[in-house]
Amino acid sequence: MSPTRHDPAGPVRRPLTHGERVDWHLHSDNQLISPGLGVLRVFTPAGSWVVPPHRAVWVPAGVAHAHQAHGPTELRCLAFAAALNPLSLDRPTVLALTPLLRELIAALTGPQALGRATLEQAVLEQLRAAPELPLGLRTPRDPRLRDLAGLLAADPADPRTLAQLGAAVGAGERTLSRLFRRETGLSFPQWRAQLRLQHALALLAEGRSVTAVAAAAGYRSPSAFIEAFRLAFGTTPGRYQRES
Repeated sequence: MSPTRHDPAGPVRRPLTHGERVDWHLHSDNQLISPGLGVLRVFTPAGSWVVPPHRAVWVPAGVAHAHQAHGPTELRCLAFAAALNPLSLDRPTVLALTPLLRELIAALTGPQALGRATLEQAVLEQLRAAPELPLGLRTPRDPRLRDLAGLLAADPADPRTLAQLGAAVGAGERTLSRLFRRETGLSFPQWRAQLRLQHALALLAEGRSVTAVAAAAGYRSPSAFIEAFRLAFGTTPGRYQRES
């Protein structure tokens, strides 16, 4: 990976087709990236983050990253000087957007943004209170954990237990459990649940049915998926899909 430096002259609004990818790059400024529609998956060397509508990801200056669109997507991006970091974030972080913050981003990335300095200051003020959301997955460093993560990323519905997966990658269950907590900050069940939610968001953006998404993401039933989704995002997957 050899990221290029890309510093746009101003706010960006760009349509992306399903599956379209923005290759590895980095910026001198902090970036606030939000999809106007669709879902963006943001990759960094440290992990991946899924950004649905009504959410944004803060990418600190100097962090190499790439994007991929799921479903027809509109990339909206604002840049702030490296010294302007209202949440003091040192890693990419998904943030909840208030309706006002969403409208401010839409206005600033529109064709004619009047009073830009005032609007940008309002965005920074809103960001100071923006809740962080657990929509990221750290990339493990241990090769056995990387292999295991690769197996589940290829098939999030894989039903194997940690012990069974350990047999496939050459490590014991207790060793893997310890490594998961140390390298990702999550237990294995928490990590797998987060992976499945990320996968589900991407599939919903592609227009798949709730029943199909539940099966593809490894939930035992559509009702189990609906409950897990509601607990994570405060709405049902069907309502989320209609409102996105």
